[in-house]
Amino acid sequence: MDLILWRHAEAEDGLPDSARELTGKGLKQARSMAAWLESRLPKDARIIVSPARRTQQTAGALCNTFETVREVGVGASARDVLVAAGWPSAEGTVVVVGHQPTLGEVAAFVLSGGLVGWSIKKGSVWWLSQKKSLGGEETVLRLVISPDML
Repeated sequence: MDLILWRHAEAEDGLPDSARELTGKGLKQARSMAAWLESRLPKDARIIVSPARRTQQTAGALCNTFETVREVGVGASARDVLVAAGWPSAEGTVVVVGHQPTLGEVAAFVLSGGLVGWSIKKGSVWWLSQKKSLGGEETVLRLVISPDML
């Protein structure tokens, strides 16, 4: 299984939190990351997205065929996200478009087994893989990329 964590791009300040929209810079970040992902994602990748407006806009830069899943929304736990994604046993690729600090906690837990607060930069992607090996299963960090690197 491949698990791709995509933090929403830069958003406006304000309330209610769920209605915050991407800034002009955020829209540009989302479009550039979406273009990069589009050529690398398998056609059957499952894309699950927080209900928050800024995550919907971020995912919308990639496609319109994503699932809105409240279990990856603002305030979700790392466990909620992993269950929603089917980690580590789901087949194929799952993209989660969500929020900090949750996505950082997901990355930390999957890679180190601890629930610490790793930081994922706005608009960035962390690509993780679960692979079978001779010694059992292993998790591999395949890539970390931020929009300013594109």
